[in-house]
Amino acid sequence: MIVISKYIVPRGYAGLTIFPFVFLKFNRFKTDYVLINHEKIHLKQQLDMLIILFYLIYAFEFLIRLIQFRKWEAAYRNISFEKEAYCNEKNLDYIKHQPFWGFLKYLCTNDF
Repeated sequence: MIVISKYIVPRGYAGLTIFPFVFLKFNRFKTDYVLINHEKIHLKQQLDMLIILFYLIYAFEFLIRLIQFRKWEAAYRNISFEKEAYCNEKNLDYIKHQPFWGFLKYLCTNDF
């Protein structure tokens, strides 16, 4: 379910996924299929991790990355969930073949 809200989505971001909702900052983003696919990848990640576990690991990994990189953007971009989503967002069929816990492949890489 897509919800448009410039107030829920933090400044500097276009979208935010909180299962089962995808929040987009502006209505025009509804036709941005790469962005929508990125957020769908997060929905699948959240389901695979029984939702609450996703948020716990996401927050923990963000804190670790923030200590590691000392910059908000670098920490965010190096979270394994984000790396999986960014690396595969242009593959609009990825969600059909997304491996269970596929984010693990990106856990120990520093691609961004």
